[in-house]
Amino acid sequence: MKKDVDVEKTYSSRDFAAKLRRLADCLEEGKQFEIMIAGERIYVPVRAVYNVEHEREGGSEEIEFQICWEANHENC
Repeated sequence: MKKDVDVEKTYSSRDFAAKLRRLADCLEEGKQFEIMIAGERIYVPVRAVYNVEHEREGGSEEIEFQICWEANHENC
């Protein structure tokens, strides 16, 4: 069983756009998405669930693009 992790990385606008472009290409083609995060290669299965979350608190706002899947092949 893999250990629990919570990693956050900031990207330049250009790098973030490239990652989103690769993700969009995989989604349109029905392919698994692969991404390297903190030295670990992550394989996002085709069955993953995608959502967008907006948070507002005080004077700050945040939009999160989330991708979720369960290891046992169930959806989140």
